Amino acid sequence: MKQKILSALIYMVSILPFWVLYILSDFIYLLIYYVIGYRKKVVYENLQKSFPNKSKEEIHVIAEKFYRYFPDLIVESIKMRSITSKQVLDRIELINLNIIENYFKQGKAVIGVTAHYGNWELGIHRMSLMTKEPKLIIYKPLNNKIFNEVFNAMRMRFGATMVPMKQILRHLVKLRGVPNMSIFVADQTPLYQDSDYFLEFLNQETLVYTGVERIAKMNNSPIVFCEIRRKPQRGKYYCRFTTLVEDPSSYEPYEITKMHNAFTEKIIQEEPQYWLWTHRRWKRKRRTS
Repeated sequence: MKQKILSALIYMVSILPFWVLYILSDFIYLLIYYVIGYRKKVVYENLQKSFPNKSKEEIHVIAEKFYRYFPDLIVESIKMRSITSKQVLDRIELINLNIIENYFKQGKAVIGVTAHYGNWELGIHRMSLMTKEPKLIIYKPLNNKIFNEVFNAMRMRFGATMVPMKQILRHLVKLRGVPNMSIFVADQTPLYQDSDYFLEFLNQETLVYTGVERIAKMNNSPIVFCEIRRKPQRGKYYCRFTTLVEDPSSYEPYEITKMHNAFTEKIIQEEPQYWLWTHRRWKRKRRTS
């Protein structure tokens, strides 16, 4: 019952036109930044540690820009519940799609890597519509099962398959020999039992997932970064595909993991306001015993 109520509420908000949703976004910005101060301590601490050479004024500017964009991300994600395929195609331009198409023509399974940057949620809909080949979205289940089910149903509207991280191998075995794309949001925080590999990311020692590298080597899959950037127009984006690795078997252990994290880091450094700074990304520390 709770799931149906939540889904209905999201739907009622989602059918509002974009211009109304952006008025709502403006209100949410004022509320979470000036009234509630939603996770301000986390955001400012993350920014200060990630950019130790920036002044307090520069950090403040980035934080304010982030909080200005964050409500847009919220309302655009809600809009996924009822958005049409035509609207999706109009809002996210694909650049270098031929890279993916050429791999599919070769009968290859592609590993796509992205981050919590720009509107990665709306990106799921756009990638669902880009080809007829199977698209697997690898995700870390939320603790709240109701939110998990409701948002996964939204994400699958145009044909994507949501796959929990621990079930990826089972799905790839079923698709063996079939061109497909598995998309990882690879900047999430692992549990200690899921990874023990740390690297330097945004000037901090960071525990990272190594699944992209392991799956790519297992399937001999090329790795393509899906770089979702915001355009100057509100609510418009582009996704640029860049091949990071052609032959994963030729790389040393952890080299690929370092590579795609470095790519993510570069994007964040260029326009930091579009990364998810409210996330407690560095809560896992290296164990000393």
